[in-house]
Amino acid sequence: LGPIERAFPQHRFPTGAIHEFISRTSEQAAATAGFLSGLLAPLMKNGGACLWITGKKKLFPPGTAIYGLAPDRLIFVELSKEKDIRWAMEEALKCEALAAVIGEISELSFTDSRRLQLAVEQSRVTGFLLRHAPRNPGTVAAVARWEITPLPSIAEDGLPGIGFPHWQSNLQKIRNGRPGTWQVESWL
Repeated sequence: LGPIERAFPQHRFPTGAIHEFISRTSEQAAATAGFLSGLLAPLMKNGGACLWITGKKKLFPPGTAIYGLAPDRLIFVELSKEKDIRWAMEEALKCEALAAVIGEISELSFTDSRRLQLAVEQSRVTGFLLRHAPRNPGTVAAVARWEITPLPSIAEDGLPGIGFPHWQSNLQKIRNGRPGTWQVESWL
């Protein structure tokens, strides 16, 4: 994460906590998935799997390999109701064998988010809330709130074609840290 790490407490990405990602458009949701894949790779390097709980799977797992994430260690759970996603996420966050749990959910109350945070505090599993177009983002019990926006890629050395993924990472809040905005490019 480079310069972003200086914004975190003790200059390290907070693990064993809930991180919230807000996306308002489909393009932001896609950029968030790429950025999140880059965050997951180091969390999963020592083993463990990631449970990705969603209402409708949109991610192409082999595409995560370019970020260093092993697609065979992603387990997808597809549920149709948001209350079922919240329940599954809470139960999954209690499982210490997982490296991370991702839940795609639009609406979340503070009480529900607090239940997720309490589960994380016992298991030390890192949780990610992907909130696409929430009606009311409100306050949730998350250590950080992010908003990732795609930027045009920059071709390497002026070569034609598409360059590496490029994002604007906006860390809107971070407990005991310093919010900020950074441009991040993935060097695959």
